Amino acid sequence: MAVLIVEDEPSIADTIRYALETERMDSIWVTTGQQALDALSEGNIALVLLDIGLPDMSGFDVCRVIRQTSSVPVVFLTSRHEEIDQVLGLELGADDYITKPFSPRVLTARIRARLRQPPEAANITSAGFSHDADGARITLDGVLLDLSRYEYRLLLLLMSHPGRIYSREQLMQQVWEEPERSFDRTVDTHIKTLRRKIRDINENSDPLRTHRGLGYSFEAGA
Repeated sequence: MAVLIVEDEPSIADTIRYALETERMDSIWVTTGQQALDALSEGNIALVLLDIGLPDMSGFDVCRVIRQTSSVPVVFLTSRHEEIDQVLGLELGADDYITKPFSPRVLTARIRARLRQPPEAANITSAGFSHDADGARITLDGVLLDLSRYEYRLLLLLMSHPGRIYSREQLMQQVWEEPERSFDRTVDTHIKTLRRKIRDINENSDPLRTHRGLGYSFEAGA
């Protein structure tokens, strides 16, 4: 998964890419709105970092098109400081609005914060699991799962995208607050604990699948 940088100024794009690389985050750089939409349609995009003043179309229009088909996090990064632009961007469905000039460290911190946020999933019901967003809790067959913070975030991310395979690195980046300080097997340990807690409620329930060499997924039919 990569951060899609939509920016027509090479010097700014280079600064962003270097900052992301320093934080061990992959990136893809495009310079036009259409290139951004094409890249997004190919998948594997974790977040879109979007300028407004693009050469072929407005970043606002790009965001509007994205929101018709995708819930991928969108963060505007622009030199427009006017309040009306910020309001418009957020009303179009952007998740954040950052103005230039910017601090690379603050930018990467805010990107990480967005990637850690569980998706909006107030009424997820899948394979006997139900998520209550207001109560931040998950039940299985009507029984509350007693989960730690990271177990909750991990299970919610996986069940929000049934069938999608997440690598260990992707899970670390999107679930843990300080992934660089965590051990390599942290994800495996949490998956093992989740499986035990799930089977304590329903011994026949096994939705967390291991894909050797690839990662983990939530299988709704399991």
